[in-house]
Amino acid sequence: MATAQVIDGKAYADKVRAEVARAVAELKAKHGLTPGLAVVVVGEDPASAVYVRHKGVQALEVGMHSVTHRLPAETPEAELLALVRQLNADPAIHGILVQMPLPKPLDADRVIAEIDPRKDVDGLTLVNAGRLASGLAGLFPCTPVGCLTLLKDLLGDLTGKRAVVVGRSNLMGKPMAALLTAADCTVTLAHSRTRDLAGVCLEAEILVVAVGRPELVKGDWIKPGAVVIDVGINRVPSKDPQKAAEGKTRLVGDVAYGEALEIASAITPVPGGVGPMTIAFLLKNTLKACEAIEGV
Repeated sequence: MATAQVIDGKAYADKVRAEVARAVAELKAKHGLTPGLAVVVVGEDPASAVYVRHKGVQALEVGMHSVTHRLPAETPEAELLALVRQLNADPAIHGILVQMPLPKPLDADRVIAEIDPRKDVDGLTLVNAGRLASGLAGLFPCTPVGCLTLLKDLLGDLTGKRAVVVGRSNLMGKPMAALLTAADCTVTLAHSRTRDLAGVCLEAEILVVAVGRPELVKGDWIKPGAVVIDVGINRVPSKDPQKAAEGKTRLVGDVAYGEALEIASAITPVPGGVGPMTIAFLLKNTLKACEAIEGV
């Protein structure tokens, strides 16, 4: 039985971070500039806390200036908006990321709209979303850009490839479909209400899954030889009944990994696939924003 190539996102992310570190060192040496990243966290979401800590550590490791603003969950929206405006005006900050999801009743759309598009390293403002949809340069969401980079590294030219993206979020599905379209793929954007979702997935030479449903995509949904990019990160009970009873969990993707290994030509694992790419491309976006803002 053939086994798919396991795409090592961690190794690729290490390479991207090394490139960013070299570019940051050059910016400092030639122009006396240090890219600055500000992360704003509201509330105490445990998963976000780990992710934010990794962002801060990795930003420092590549030589960037990194600050994290931690606000209580009950922070008034006006106070959060004022902080974003303060960061917009801070010349030491080139990238602003407001960690999602925000606690209710905060309005995420209103907060995102307040971010200076030049500092929008998550690529969520209407300006950057519009630039992506129009095929113009801009700052685009880190995870889809990371996924596209993995695909190009693996497959080379993507022209004419039949791609299916499952999931239509503003952070992942929609920008992923736009990026694949710009790479000259023929793209279907599917979702939970797509009729015969399994049949649609079977058409894909490139299948990107980002729906947040553990092991939704089964082996028989995958076209033999397809490349599968699994963006899902889901915590489910441990397979060991005793550990499960103790509340122990394991991480799985949106694709049934064991089944997919026997059908696909290549697949990203969970963990260790797409996840490490997200922070690497956040750092790359911060560098890009710094160069654009400072005109270097």
